[in-house]
Amino acid sequence: MLKQFFIICSGSDTAILETCSVGEQNKYVGIGATVFFTAIMAFIAASYALYTVFDNLYTAIFFGLIWGLLIFNLDRYIVSTIKKTGNVMDELIQASPRILLAIIIAVVISKPLELKIFEKEINQVLLEQKNELTLANKNQIAEQFNPSIESLNKDIKSLQDEISTKESEVNALYNTYISEAEGTAGTKLLGKGPVYKEKREKHDAALAELQQLKAENKAKIEAAENQIAALKGDFETQVVTTQPIINNFDGLMARVNALGKLPWLPSFFIFLLFLAIETAPILAKLLSPKGSYDFKLEDQETAVKTSVLQNKNQREALLKTDYALNDRIYSDIENEEELYAYKRKKAIEIMQLQTDAFYKRQKNAL
Repeated sequence: MLKQFFIICSGSDTAILETCSVGEQNKYVGIGATVFFTAIMAFIAASYALYTVFDNLYTAIFFGLIWGLLIFNLDRYIVSTIKKTGNVMDELIQASPRILLAIIIAVVISKPLELKIFEKEINQVLLEQKNELTLANKNQIAEQFNPSIESLNKDIKSLQDEISTKESEVNALYNTYISEAEGTAGTKLLGKGPVYKEKREKHDAALAELQQLKAENKAKIEAAENQIAALKGDFETQVVTTQPIINNFDGLMARVNALGKLPWLPSFFIFLLFLAIETAPILAKLLSPKGSYDFKLEDQETAVKTSVLQNKNQREALLKTDYALNDRIYSDIENEEELYAYKRKKAIEIMQLQTDAFYKRQKNAL
């Protein structure tokens, strides 16, 4: 039963193959087994690739099964359409487009399995890329907030400098009236005279202005600091919101790109393996000598072709003869008086009917 199944997978004519030797049957059993197991590998590869896309096992298995059946049908068609002619060049020309298609199929099948085989190395590359994306994302978001934060910091610095300037002015006035009282500067008269009182009042007025300035600037500084805190909170919120997108940066395309960053030689050997598997049925048929199955199949096909050509030629000869007979018959009856009189009578009747019909239409129109 398994042998019959693999023969069906090879795409050969089972009725013809049953009349061939066991060795000939085994050759097509091997070709059919290669086609079948290639389809199994295609199913596994497609299921894994689709699982990375949909992240759902049942969906991946369903579409992977469809893909495996498609590859099976293509391989079976490719093998079954290669005919042994006995001429190597003709067979190579015949098989060249099929070999090209087999190469494409091998690439499609091997790539998902490469992703699975080198999964740990790919995850390491993806981790590095995610870290780079995280830093780049923070820098991009920071560019949106940094100008506003820097502007607010400048405002705070300006307000603080304004207070410092005013404090320096008050301290200078304080030193002035103290020096006047001690007689070390100004009038250099010891005691609290009119000049001292004038300088003391000037200092007290400046001190009151300083207290008021501190209160006003403190409120402004607190407002600016609250705005900075709010901006930093928005920055952190955006970072947290966008991070899941970066964390999910492990889809099929990302993994294929990460695979491209790994050394190419291991992937190339895996591709060669699947290329060998995919082209094995074709090469087996090309390299094998023309066997009894090929002769019997050719005999059957040429018999049908010959029969079709004979029927076509017979129909053409029959048609040609029929034309000749018709020409001869009509030539013989061309001068028959009886036929002439009969057709003349009928033509007169038709003309009379046409005249009557025309008369009726004209009468109705009037």
